[in-house]
Amino acid sequence: MKRILARKRPRRRWVWLLSIMVLLAGLGAWVWFAWVRPAGTVRYETVEVTRGDVVVTVTATGSVQPTTQVDVSSELSGALAEVAVDFNDRVEVGQVLARLDDTKLNDVLQTSRAQLQAAEASLKQAEAAAREAEANYESQAELDKRGQSTRLKMIASEVARDRARAMVDGAMAEVALARARVSEAENELKKATIRSPISGVVLNRAAEPGQIVAASLNAPVLFTLAEDLDRMELRVDVDEADIGRVAVGNTAQFTVDAFPDRSFPATITTVRYAPETTDGVVTYKAILSVDNSDGLLRPGMTATATIAVTVQKDALRVPNAALRYAPPQQAEEDGGSGGQGLLGMIMPRRSSPPLTLGTSTTQSVWVLRNDVPTEVPVQPLDTDGRLTAITAEGLAEGDRVIVDQRTVN
Repeated sequence: MKRILARKRPRRRWVWLLSIMVLLAGLGAWVWFAWVRPAGTVRYETVEVTRGDVVVTVTATGSVQPTTQVDVSSELSGALAEVAVDFNDRVEVGQVLARLDDTKLNDVLQTSRAQLQAAEASLKQAEAAAREAEANYESQAELDKRGQSTRLKMIASEVARDRARAMVDGAMAEVALARARVSEAENELKKATIRSPISGVVLNRAAEPGQIVAASLNAPVLFTLAEDLDRMELRVDVDEADIGRVAVGNTAQFTVDAFPDRSFPATITTVRYAPETTDGVVTYKAILSVDNSDGLLRPGMTATATIAVTVQKDALRVPNAALRYAPPQQAEEDGGSGGQGLLGMIMPRRSSPPLTLGTSTTQSVWVLRNDVPTEVPVQPLDTDGRLTAITAEGLAEGDRVIVDQRTVN
């Protein structure tokens, strides 16, 4: 037994010795990485300063509509005897669109014309009677001057003359009334023929032969006409946050779902003051003039417009990220916090310098010159969301501004 123990003791010494060597190797590696190994290299991401236009835009959605659109109804009630036009037909002012059954209206017109003839005949009789009464009155007046007529005969002839004149006036009134009735019947008959009030295109037709039309305060729309589809308008809803920047004369580009790869030009002609509220969102209607001479756009198409509200021409431009960038600053050159764990208590680890964002009282960009960041004060103008137009001394087209940085070990 004593021999066995004597053989095991040297083996334990080797185990302890090996453990101490591993511990020392680990401690040396830690010291190398924490103290001896050089710090990482900072690499900057830069973008070149350019010169060009910066366009500030506002986006709005709406629909394409005809410049002039008219709904045509019937002023009279009745059955449609004829419908003369169809969808997409081109019509001129005064062209017949439809006709109502006018049988009853023709009868009323013939009756009123007959009443007019009777009234005119009565007028002629009254005028003849008036001439006779006038002649009798003049004869009695002559006899009265000679003393050959009595006072009663003179009064009777005067009364007969006045009565005949009154009959003429009454007959003339009857003639005027009969003529008015004829004119009214003729106008009603004209209304039975529905005509186009404008020159344009039939967008919609809700009329069929035999259909009964009931004219009322809410008369049904029989036809919808659009005038001159070569010139249309785009009606968009502008958010209240953007309406202050939108003005008459602003240009725009818009797209429609039918032609997603094509942009159509437009110009704002009207910005309405009346608000429109939908689900608590306030918008204002802007009207844009659109040239549709190629006939691609159709009424009702949904459109998304990009309105140019401000343009900075031939300006220095930097990415917005360059205005947000500030290089880290070393708050402490040496010293720092202790390490972690038991080894940290025995040998404090060299602390990395804390990073704090640089602060500046004026807005600036950082330019990489000779691999050293250099701060250049700038005056921002307008931005399109990606690039910002600026004015700055000591900054020129082609300079490289820093937008980000990273540390490479």
